Amino acid sequence: MEKLALNNYKHPVIFYSLAIGISWLFWFLAAYISHLQPISKSYLLAQSIVMIIGLAAPPAVALVAIFSDYTLRNDFLNRIFNYKKIEPFYLIAACLIMFVSIVLAQTISLFFGYSAAQFSLSETTFSAGFFSGWVLLLLAPFLEELAWHSYGTDSLRSKFNLFNTCVIFTILWFFFHFPLFFIKNSYQSDLLRIGLIYTGSYLVSFFPFVVIANWLYYKTSRTVLIVVILHLTADVFAEIFNTHPMSKVIQTIILVLVAVVIVCRNYDFFFKRDYSE
Repeated sequence: MEKLALNNYKHPVIFYSLAIGISWLFWFLAAYISHLQPISKSYLLAQSIVMIIGLAAPPAVALVAIFSDYTLRNDFLNRIFNYKKIEPFYLIAACLIMFVSIVLAQTISLFFGYSAAQFSLSETTFSAGFFSGWVLLLLAPFLEELAWHSYGTDSLRSKFNLFNTCVIFTILWFFFHFPLFFIKNSYQSDLLRIGLIYTGSYLVSFFPFVVIANWLYYKTSRTVLIVVILHLTADVFAEIFNTHPMSKVIQTIILVLVAVVIVCRNYDFFFKRDYSE
């Protein structure tokens, strides 16, 4: 039944063109507003609203595609409300991977002379226009995964093996985030400002994260909640501590190693063309 449903997710080009294209339209508008002078509360509010609309575009496109097809609608509703297939191991992994990796990275950084103050809780975050960056950080996991793991990933998986799906999605996900580098005081623009090594680490981290997310997703019978949890913990633990940017570089290395272990231990799962295990 799952394989039959997966084969109905058959329009990746249309989906990603609309999802990314509409987001770009609003996010480049937000970038333009963010550079207007003088800065005013009305500009910041407009920027925030436009950014949230851009974030909401992919799930809107996904839901239109899903609810226009009887098979996809039933498949989606069964997966969104049925969490009985989540084994405790995968739930624990989703909750702890990002936390353990950032704490381990900060611990390793101590041996290179970086401060233990990284373990204290942060009192600031990046700007999201009128709102705190936490608004986008908490919204993004729900809205993005409602798009990527309701329609997007499955539409790629219906045509490619899981490893190639991860590679292609990583590239698409980078393009999705591209306009954010032009929004003043965004997380991405701040990375560009402090150094290319940190920007490069951020981009490289996309791939191991996608591998881990899709491993959890397909191991739990395509349960959207499991990926939302992983994404949410990634966003929260990226900002909750006073983490030095170099520790995030170390975290990227750790996540790459985790992804390599997952792929090697599940070789057929990632490289077999057939969806079924």
